[in-house]
Amino acid sequence: MPNPPLDRYIRFDELTQLLQDYAAEHPDLVRLDSIGKSHEGRDIWCVTITDFSTGSDKDKPAFWCDGNIHASEVSATTAVTKIIDILVKEKPESLKSRAFYLVPRLGPDGAEWALADTPKIIRSSTRPYPWDEDDYEGLELEDIDGDGRILSMRIEDSNGPWKIDEEDPRIMLKRSPGETGGTYYRVFPEGQMHNWDGMQIRSHKRKQGLDMNRNFPNAWRLESEQYGAGPYPTSEPEIRSAVDFICSHPNICGAVTYHTFSGVLLRPPGRCPEDDLPPEDVWLYKEFGAKGTEMTGYPAISVWHDFKYHPKDSITGVFDDWCYEHRGVFAWTVEIWSPQRQAGITDYKYIDWFRDHPVEDERTMMKWNDEKLGGKGWVEWKEFDHPQLGKVEIGGWDTHYCFRNPPGEFLEAEITPLAEWAIWLADSIPCLEHRDLATEDLGDSVRIRWMVQNSGYLPTNVSELAKQKKITRGLVGEIVQEGWENPGAGSASPDWLVSGSLREQADQLTGWSHVPVSGFGWHADETTDCHVFEWVVKKGGTYELTAWHERAGRVVKTITA
Repeated sequence: MPNPPLDRYIRFDELTQLLQDYAAEHPDLVRLDSIGKSHEGRDIWCVTITDFSTGSDKDKPAFWCDGNIHASEVSATTAVTKIIDILVKEKPESLKSRAFYLVPRLGPDGAEWALADTPKIIRSSTRPYPWDEDDYEGLELEDIDGDGRILSMRIEDSNGPWKIDEEDPRIMLKRSPGETGGTYYRVFPEGQMHNWDGMQIRSHKRKQGLDMNRNFPNAWRLESEQYGAGPYPTSEPEIRSAVDFICSHPNICGAVTYHTFSGVLLRPPGRCPEDDLPPEDVWLYKEFGAKGTEMTGYPAISVWHDFKYHPKDSITGVFDDWCYEHRGVFAWTVEIWSPQRQAGITDYKYIDWFRDHPVEDERTMMKWNDEKLGGKGWVEWKEFDHPQLGKVEIGGWDTHYCFRNPPGEFLEAEITPLAEWAIWLADSIPCLEHRDLATEDLGDSVRIRWMVQNSGYLPTNVSELAKQKKITRGLVGEIVQEGWENPGAGSASPDWLVSGSLREQADQLTGWSHVPVSGFGWHADETTDCHVFEWVVKKGGTYELTAWHERAGRVVKTITA
């Protein structure tokens, strides 16, 4: 029985074996496919999970989850593999009428670099961009003292912006305006200089400058406007593979993409105020987010209003905005892990905190390191003879251990509720079902009235935006007599069909998401979640009735009239 490691992070070969084991152990529930190749040629694995005995995955409403689009955010992979494990071991019943498409590692190349014995941290893809050549100069991140960690270096400098905290000498504090007369420092990432001139220090520019979560088609912007977006939308094979798959599977009704870190549930939009969205969609986003907060402890927030890297700029070309704006489904970005919240800091702004926060937060974080991390998150400063800079000190926070992802001992507790919330979200998607079938004898013919119903919480269109933009068509119903073949153009209507259409296009069906919390006498629960198809056919035949919605699934009923 396969079990995903929940106390450590796995590399590509082990991940591949784990997914193959799930498919081999549960062939009735799990199918493993490669939906494309990464820049370096690794498979982008997609796990399809459904009860195949009850029908094809494409004939059922589905939910998408992916992780690890960013190279070092490897706990995202674990979150997706946890979903696989929960579904096949604990929730096989839910797979009779639902399907899941799960991509644990959308960016396998960058993750291999991050998990290497000597790690190299980049944003996402290993493909050089926007230039092919290496930077000749600058400070490149590197483990120069050979302890297996990339920490920080500090150098005494009379004009440095940092000083040592008198209360806790491990902490570096920002120097105040006009402050003089003390011992001050410059702080750099641990690393080695390229072609140093002996005077100026600047950062080495990585030639791997892509951010694949800026490469999606909606509101994509040029490199001059948004760093790392690529030369054109879906230019990167990993993103093109995901976009092609999702567009070719219109049954996908919702999505979660896992990232790190901040400990938040992010909802669109990232490029405009949420007032620009249909109110009905904002209400649902907030409702789903409230449940997410209840289940995970993570705040549910708007990217535009609460998660900007700069207050004057927006974040565009991202997965969740694309899913919502182009596909019309509710998508979320889950930022796994908050060191601050783990330490007990709850009242803080997720991005702004790294620009400015009170010194008490530093002391709280250090206490967390001492009491909860066993001192492993922070490393004592020690002198080191740097090959170019001379005497430096190396130490500080080991961010690779305790910031980018949860330490192994915290991993399972952190990702399990996030996986469970994604499965809960999938329970809300529309689902087409048979409701009732009635016949009336008319002598030589029979009237057939067939009612189908959306039993899901969400409407078949999923979002109001999808309805307004006509992103998905409405319900479709068909009738075919057993043994009849469509003769094609120029033919008359079949003689077995007395009235009605061979194929009928109907409207969208509501779910019960539109129902208010309380009814005070003026609310009516109309059956807008149902539709009745009606035909009159010749008596004595066997007829196959089919109803489908590209999002809500397919229902087939056979009747002898």
